Amino acid sequence: MKKNNSALFFTCSLIEVIGRTTKNKRKDILDSLGMEDVTRIYNYADIFHCEPIEKVADDFIQKNHILDGNFDNITECKYAVPDHWDIGEVFERLIEDIFEEKDVIKGIFEVYHSWIAEHILNFNSDLFYQSRDYITACYKEGQILMS
Repeated sequence: MKKNNSALFFTCSLIEVIGRTTKNKRKDILDSLGMEDVTRIYNYADIFHCEPIEKVADDFIQKNHILDGNFDNITECKYAVPDHWDIGEVFERLIEDIFEEKDVIKGIFEVYHSWIAEHILNFNSDLFYQSRDYITACYKEGQILMS
């Protein structure tokens, strides 16, 4: 896959905004959006990014009737909270490093449904700001590696 895939970056960042807005786990956001809408977001990211990401998120929340959940990793964070762009980039890089471009939608679903997503979204840990190579190695090994 090409590096710095802007469509993938926008898609992952939008998933993060929707998750934060509705207080849902990101895998649940993907399940609510479904393959069709995730593919649409990815394919038309260059158009969607012309509007504020919060508006695009709200449109998909309304369209898919995404209800509020109780996953709040922001309030529980003891330190500076990374913004949605930062977390979008972490997921974008991991998906880029693991999946080929033709499998990007499959990669989005697999990574967000994997064990590592919960660790990345634990903002009281340091995983989300580790190097992309380290995060990729952890994913491939199926566990957090000792550094």
